[in-house]
Amino acid sequence: MNVINISKQKIFDNKNRLYAYELVFKDSEDQRTGFSSNVKGTSQLIMSSITSIELDKLLGQRTLAFVNVDEETLLKGILDVLDKDRFVLNILENIELTEKVIAKIVQYKKRGFILSLEHFDSSAEMITKFSRLFNYIDIIKMDVELSEPENLQKVMKKFKGGRIKLLAQNIEIKEDYNTYLKMGFDFFQGYYLDKPEVVEIIGSKEPAQFIILQLIKIIKDNNTTEQLEFFIKKQPDLSFKLIQFFNNSKSLSVKVESLLQVITLMGRDKLLRWLMVYLYSEVSKNPASQTLLELAIKRAERMEVDASPRDKNKAYLAGMFTMLSAIFETDIKELMNHVKMDSDITSLVLEKKGIFAASLMRAEIAEKEYLKKIMIANFEKLDTTDLIYTLEYGGVEIDKSKL
Repeated sequence: MNVINISKQKIFDNKNRLYAYELVFKDSEDQRTGFSSNVKGTSQLIMSSITSIELDKLLGQRTLAFVNVDEETLLKGILDVLDKDRFVLNILENIELTEKVIAKIVQYKKRGFILSLEHFDSSAEMITKFSRLFNYIDIIKMDVELSEPENLQKVMKKFKGGRIKLLAQNIEIKEDYNTYLKMGFDFFQGYYLDKPEVVEIIGSKEPAQFIILQLIKIIKDNNTTEQLEFFIKKQPDLSFKLIQFFNNSKSLSVKVESLLQVITLMGRDKLLRWLMVYLYSEVSKNPASQTLLELAIKRAERMEVDASPRDKNKAYLAGMFTMLSAIFETDIKELMNHVKMDSDITSLVLEKKGIFAASLMRAEIAEKEYLKKIMIANFEKLDTTDLIYTLEYGGVEIDKSKL
């Protein structure tokens, strides 16, 4: 069960109506972690917690959420799973504006995200730093505590009444609120208006293997690419891994702009293959999962080579599916109930019959020959208990009187 503490604070418009919440994620020591905690470790937890259902509970069905983003968050691609109609990307004041970061910010703007600047202190240095972004920024959160009054006035004069909206941040007392309201600010945030509320989000998810099997079914049922994108977006950790895989692919040196782009460029066959690898490598808790993954891929590749040109993709999937029960240590029939596959694949997986049966038999013989050699060469090293378990699970009868 994933649990995370989220601080939410209301943001109001100049009519005192709720406009949005700012979300700040907190770690186990109650420290502010921004949006991604530098992406490492907690980004998946955060993204998987804030699914559409949890978001509606947290914010209501239509309220926006400001989330803080730094350069690493932008460049890692995890923001691609966010809904542009629900989230405002709040660019941190200490962000390092490299050419790559600026290009990514422009990319998100073109995709329809609202962009804001956090803790803008109205100084000449900060104006210079963000000058290249003002054509893309929608909201400037001006920190009234950090800003010199003279600088604040200059920034107000520059932007007031224009496309960019101005937010007075850190409103602590009533007098400040009245002052900045008269100055013409569009939005307001601070302890005087609303104190942050810390809530606990519990991200309960379906077993990942069933989610992926459902997705495989969607692909096999020839649903539209948009339907595929919609489903994947609802599984943020899966989305993150897919984009990460795409970014790391040597054969696809394209900058990612959206999940739709990734799905389109990968193609359904490549997406299916990647899902199977993800299914094994990310979901399994079996201590031998890495070896099993490599074995499954090798088996799938062997069967692909054996198959006729028109059946190669099907043969690859069939080979991967034959090892599902080993990975999840569960009844293969239960898993196959969650996805309707091609009859040739189903026959092979459940009964070892059909057009791929001979190919599977050859693959298994090759695997067993290699494992037999290892077993004999290392027999003295093997633990007696492990040997008994292996034989028992394999249905081999042991004469207990000779043990």
